[in-house]
Amino acid sequence: MENSFKNYLGALLVILGAIVLICSFFFGWNNYNLVQIGAMVLMIGGILVHIFTAKK
Repeated sequence: MENSFKNYLGALLVILGAIVLICSFFFGWNNYNLVQIGAMVLMIGGILVHIFTAKK
Protein backbone atom coordinates (compact mmCIF):
# COMPACT_ATOMS: atom_id res chain seq x y z
CA MET A 1 0.00 0.00 0.00
CA GLU A 2 2.84 2.38 0.78
CA ASN A 3 4.37 1.83 -2.64
CA SER A 4 1.15 2.78 -4.44
CA PHE A 5 0.99 6.04 -2.45
CA LYS A 6 4.52 6.92 -3.50
CA ASN A 7 3.59 6.37 -7.15
CA TYR A 8 0.83 9.00 -6.98
CA LEU A 9 2.50 11.50 -4.64
CA GLY A 10 3.83 13.69 -7.46
CA ALA A 11 0.46 13.85 -9.20
CA LEU A 12 -1.29 14.62 -5.93
CA LEU A 13 1.05 17.54 -5.24
CA VAL A 14 0.45 18.97 -8.72
CA ILE A 15 -3.31 18.63 -8.30
CA LEU A 16 -3.13 20.24 -4.85
CA GLY A 17 -1.19 23.17 -6.31
CA ALA A 18 -3.81 23.58 -9.04
CA ILE A 19 -6.61 23.50 -6.45
CA VAL A 20 -4.85 26.23 -4.48
CA LEU A 21 -4.61 28.37 -7.62
CA ILE A 22 -8.29 27.82 -8.46
CA CYS A 23 -9.38 28.61 -4.90
CA SER A 24 -7.23 31.73 -4.84
CA PHE A 25 -8.99 32.94 -7.98
CA PHE A 26 -12.49 32.36 -6.58
CA PHE A 27 -11.71 33.83 -3.14
CA GLY A 28 -9.96 36.88 -4.59
CA TRP A 29 -6.49 36.09 -3.31
CA ASN A 30 -4.91 37.05 -6.65
CA ASN A 31 -2.89 39.91 -5.17
CA TYR A 32 -1.18 37.78 -2.52
CA ASN A 33 2.16 36.53 -3.79
CA LEU A 34 2.61 34.02 -0.97
CA VAL A 35 -0.42 32.03 -2.12
CA GLN A 36 0.77 32.05 -5.73
CA ILE A 37 4.34 31.10 -4.75
CA GLY A 38 3.05 28.32 -2.49
CA ALA A 39 1.01 26.85 -5.32
CA MET A 40 3.99 27.11 -7.65
CA VAL A 41 6.23 25.33 -5.13
CA LEU A 42 3.65 22.55 -4.75
CA MET A 43 3.38 22.07 -8.51
CA ILE A 44 7.14 22.15 -9.19
CA GLY A 45 7.75 19.86 -6.22
CA GLY A 46 5.13 17.47 -7.52
CA ILE A 47 6.74 17.39 -10.93
CA LEU A 48 10.15 16.70 -9.40
CA VAL A 49 8.78 13.98 -7.12
CA HIS A 50 7.08 12.37 -10.10
CA ILE A 51 10.32 12.40 -12.11
CA PHE A 52 12.35 10.92 -9.24
CA THR A 53 9.82 8.18 -8.50
CA ALA A 54 9.48 7.31 -12.20
CA LYS A 55 13.24 6.82 -12.48
CA LYS A 56 13.25 4.17 -9.75
